[in-house]
Amino acid sequence: MKKLIVCGSLAVFALGMQAASAAEYYIVRDTTTKKCTVVETKPTTTTTTVVGDTVFKTKSEAEAGIKTTKVCTEQ
Repeated sequence: MKKLIVCGSLAVFALGMQAASAAEYYIVRDTTTKKCTVVETKPTTTTTTVVGDTVFKTKSEAEAGIKTTKVCTEQ
């Protein structure tokens, strides 16, 4: 019975850690400066807008996405 409880606890812990590490990154553009940046949470204000509909899994993927996004490279 102890083994079952320990195994169950480890499984719950492992699933919790996996969910916690599932970060999301967005490319957003400031409406006044027209500058693109990477953020971890989807903006809820009107001063920034999400560029495209892609949600990135890592920050480096999102930063690479800025370089290939037309609206972010035009200035």
